[in-house]
Amino acid sequence: MTNTEPTSPHPLRKPLLIAEFAALAVLLASMGWFSSQTGDGQTISAAWLLIPALASLGVFLSFIGLMYLRWVASADSANRFRHKVIFSLLAVTLIGIWIYGIANTWVSLNAS
Repeated sequence: MTNTEPTSPHPLRKPLLIAEFAALAVLLASMGWFSSQTGDGQTISAAWLLIPALASLGVFLSFIGLMYLRWVASADSANRFRHKVIFSLLAVTLIGIWIYGIANTWVSLNAS
């Protein structure tokens, strides 16, 4: 007979979920605020773009943290190394895409 007792979630799961959704709320609110500020043709300072950039970084990092808990922390010890390698490649790819997007945004702002 197997043990069907539910396992308790990882202690970092709840803080990571809270951080992800809080960063997502900040990101959406800042995008809404920017659209209302630039609706009549005004321009905003590039320094204000740090708010959505840092919020999107928070979303990415908390998503990566939750993904780590789901894939690597819950894997059995026999497959853990393989899961860590695949997770590392995916995490580096996601952070690289974020850096590429931020760099392209910054270059396009400074080009005009």
